[in-house]
Amino acid sequence: MVHYKTKEEIELMRKSALLVSATLEEVAKHLKPGMSTLEIDAIVEKFIVDNGAVPSFKNYKGFPKSCCISVNAEVVHGIPNAYVLQDGDIVSVDVGVLLNGYHGDSAYTFAIGNVKPEVLQLMKATKEALYKGIEKAVAGNRIGDIAYAIQEHTEKQRGYGVVRELVGHGLGKNLHEDPQVPNYGKRGSGPIMKEGLVIAIEPMVNLGVKEVEYMEDGWTVITRDEKPSVHFEHNVAVMKGKPDILSSFEGIEKAEKGNPALNSSY
Repeated sequence: MVHYKTKEEIELMRKSALLVSATLEEVAKHLKPGMSTLEIDAIVEKFIVDNGAVPSFKNYKGFPKSCCISVNAEVVHGIPNAYVLQDGDIVSVDVGVLLNGYHGDSAYTFAIGNVKPEVLQLMKATKEALYKGIEKAVAGNRIGDIAYAIQEHTEKQRGYGVVRELVGHGLGKNLHEDPQVPNYGKRGSGPIMKEGLVIAIEPMVNLGVKEVEYMEDGWTVITRDEKPSVHFEHNVAVMKGKPDILSSFEGIEKAEKGNPALNSSY
C-alpha cells in the first residue's frame, strides 16, 4: 500500500533526511586509512543520538549496528566490524534516522586515497545516474522511468552491472514502504507516481557483473566477481513538474574535498 504524504509530513521528512546528510558529512570529516568500520559506526551512532534521533537500522530485523558500511566489492548492508580501511578502498556508508516519527535514509560512497581510475569513473557514473533517475521523479511519470534512466546511464552506456536483487523504496513512518524503485527497467512501466509520494532512489552499480551473493553473516551483499560496487542514495518527494530532493550531498561533498585522506577527483 502506498502512503502519500502531506506538505507538513514532507517537511518533517526533510528534517529526517537532512539529519542523515549531516551524519554523512560528519563521517566525511573523519574518514581516513587506519580506522576501522566499527569506529565509523560509533561516530554515526553518537551523532544521531546527540541530535535527538534514533538510528533506524539498529536492531532492524536483527541488524546489529547503527549504519551499513560496505567496502570495495561489498554492495550494501555490510556490518561494521574490525576491518581497517586501507589506501585505495572505496567505502559506502548507508545511514537511516528516525526523527519526529519519520525516517530518513541516504547513502554515499567515499574513495580513500589512491583509488583506481576505473573505480573513480564508476563512482562518477553512479552519482550521475542517481540524479538522472531523480529527474524522472515527477507526478505523472512511472517508476519505470526512473529505473530506465539509471540503467541507461550505467549499464547500457558503460557496461556496468546494475544490481537486480536490491532496489529503492518508499519511505515514511516505516523505513521501507511501497512502491519498490528498481534501478533497471522499461520507460513507461510500473506504477504512476502521484504528488506526495516520498521515495529513496539508490542506484547500486557494479564495475563488473550484475550478479551478487550474500555472505555468511546473512546481511552483507557482495559482487559475484568480487569487483567493486558503488552506492549513492537520496530521498525524494514526488511533485508536479520538478522533484523535491529532501536529502543533500552539499555538506558531504564539501567535507569530502576538505579531507586530505579522501579522493574527490571523480
